[in-house]
Amino acid sequence: MPLSPQDFGYVADLARKNAAIVLEPGKEYLVEARLQPLADKEGFTKLEDYIAKLREEIGFSPNHAKVVDALTTNETFFFRDIHPFEALRTDILPGLIARRAPQRRLSIWCAAASTGQEPYSIAMLLEEHFPKALEGWNVSIIATDYSERVLDQARRAEYNQVEVNRGLPAIYLVKYFRKQSDRWAIRDDIRKRVEFRRLNLIESWPLLPQFDIVFMRNVLIYFAVPVKQSIMRNVRKVLAPDGYYALGSAETTMNIDSAFLPMMYGRSTFYRTQLNPR
Repeated sequence: MPLSPQDFGYVADLARKNAAIVLEPGKEYLVEARLQPLADKEGFTKLEDYIAKLREEIGFSPNHAKVVDALTTNETFFFRDIHPFEALRTDILPGLIARRAPQRRLSIWCAAASTGQEPYSIAMLLEEHFPKALEGWNVSIIATDYSERVLDQARRAEYNQVEVNRGLPAIYLVKYFRKQSDRWAIRDDIRKRVEFRRLNLIESWPLLPQFDIVFMRNVLIYFAVPVKQSIMRNVRKVLAPDGYYALGSAETTMNIDSAFLPMMYGRSTFYRTQLNPR
């Protein structure tokens, strides 16, 4: 049976209130595809019966959390779009390392990190290109996501053949992974460089350190403008005055937060506050 407007509205409201996910009419097929497996696991052959059960649960129950988790998009892969990582290597990190030399500290945040390919890509890039420059430094890479399910996978740092084939240079696979049966596990020293935490971007943020670089790529596209504005205000509170803010290629701060100025580094755009020089 097709999802009724009432059931779709209920699910859309659940996603909007708890994760700021906007599901407009026409996305019924997405809700059906994402929720039917949950319904099957609970023993419901009809999705409408599963949603009826959800309506009976009080507050924001574990089953509600599973629904919102299922509706989040967790698409990611190693060195996604490559150009932001090239900009890190050639322009951003050399300058930051020079400026941070007196403190010997570097802090990076990957928000909406999903199953961990992005923060691990950064960790490998640092090891590959800056091992001597960062020797003896306190380098912190914090990765966060809404979903405990994907965070658990990220902490395990194990990926199948398809996942390591997406974006990962062959030399990195040889140097930084070890084969375990049908999986590839990231080398322990690289895995331990990333700390994973749960964080919902639309809720009050916990106490965070000041970051030199904030990666928040390919997540704001799912939010309404007021939510984007709130998130960007929060980013400015934790971003170092001379720090860098990275968004996805389809995202921008323009007409959302005028405190950020887009700056081109090769084929990538990073954002800085307007008071900061290049």
